[in-house]
Amino acid sequence: DIVMTQTPLSLAVTPGEPASISCKASKSLLHSNRYTYLYWFLQKPGRSPQHLIYGGSNLDSGVPDRFSGSRSGTDFTLKISRVQPEDAGVYYCMQALEFPHTVIQPQTQTSLLR
Repeated sequence: DIVMTQTPLSLAVTPGEPASISCKASKSLLHSNRYTYLYWFLQKPGRSPQHLIYGGSNLDSGVPDRFSGSRSGTDFTLKISRVQPEDAGVYYCMQALEFPHTVIQPQTQTSLLR
């Protein structure tokens, strides 16, 4: 199975400041079709997970452009350029190259400093 390692586990951010979350895969998630099978999600309390990034770096429809994703080998980064109050929640990455699809436990809990 592919192992996913996500850091940090807890992130407290002041609104308006940048934030960054890292995710490392135990093997390449780049398929021979050139697609990277890495996804980022945000789950808010009492809500279903929200898709943020697909393919490692592509922004899902309706996601604000303050979010961005990047890849360097097996290392992936989710960045928020200017954190907003509505960005608080649990962030996680998921690989979908192989079954079972892997989500790191626990995920990054992001809270806001006011």
